[in-house]
Amino acid sequence: MADEQHLTGPKWLPKFMRRPVVPVVRLQGTISVEQRPGRINIQTFAPVLKRAFAVKNAPAVAIVINSPGGSPVQSRLVSKLIRDLADEKGKEVLVFIEDVAASGGYFIAVAGDEIIADPSSIVGSIGVIYAGFGFEEAIEKIGVKRRLYTAGKNKSTLDPFLPEKAADVKRIKAFEGDIHEVFIDHVKAHRKGRLNGADDVLFTGEWWTGIRGLELGLIDALGDMHTVLRERYGKDVHLKPFTPKRPLFQMPRFGLGARLDGGTLTSEAMAAIEDRLHWSRFGL
Repeated sequence: MADEQHLTGPKWLPKFMRRPVVPVVRLQGTISVEQRPGRINIQTFAPVLKRAFAVKNAPAVAIVINSPGGSPVQSRLVSKLIRDLADEKGKEVLVFIEDVAASGGYFIAVAGDEIIADPSSIVGSIGVIYAGFGFEEAIEKIGVKRRLYTAGKNKSTLDPFLPEKAADVKRIKAFEGDIHEVFIDHVKAHRKGRLNGADDVLFTGEWWTGIRGLELGLIDALGDMHTVLRERYGKDVHLKPFTPKRPLFQMPRFGLGARLDGGTLTSEAMAAIEDRLHWSRFGL
């Protein structure tokens, strides 16, 4: 049962008429600077997190994560904000993983004081990936010539319409290596003393079930949010969701493929394909 200081409602009410409240923020989707439904980024979720951590009597803030990853920068910004707010407000952060917290999703998760996952959740994937296409043979077959003019010899790195260059691949590998080190340092700092595997096991980009993640020290316990919070704060605990606020007005756009909500059919299709690729890596 929660302490007296964590009960909500006027203090003149009897204790049995007050109950503890735990703010809940759900981070679901790919991590991208793009602001649209199903995307996680600092601009969308900073106001949400600030409102959640501002609940005075809350003993903890619950963060629910269901994300296959995405932008390393947005992952770091969201993770850092969660930790900064927790330290500023003196709140415990309980992270609950649903289907997946992989790559950037796991980067955010380690901001929590505790990480709790389902036995079948997917966790980890501590690595960096870069993907692209090569169309140079395709455009040659259909008789298209590529004209490209740059200032700076490396400006056309991995242009999909030009043959791949060994120097370009070397630069991308170095770029990925830098980001990977940031990821590794972040996990080691926030999971210090809890990791149970060697670097060449934990940081290869592999992912595991919640069961194996617990053995490796990537998470702290197996369970689900409702059960855990009721066990810790009593069966009457109130879970208060905090979500992004929808804008009251959106300016319409007109033209080929335009939609009244400001998007286009083409952009929606590309976003859906990108999201599908992120999720499909984990069989979801």
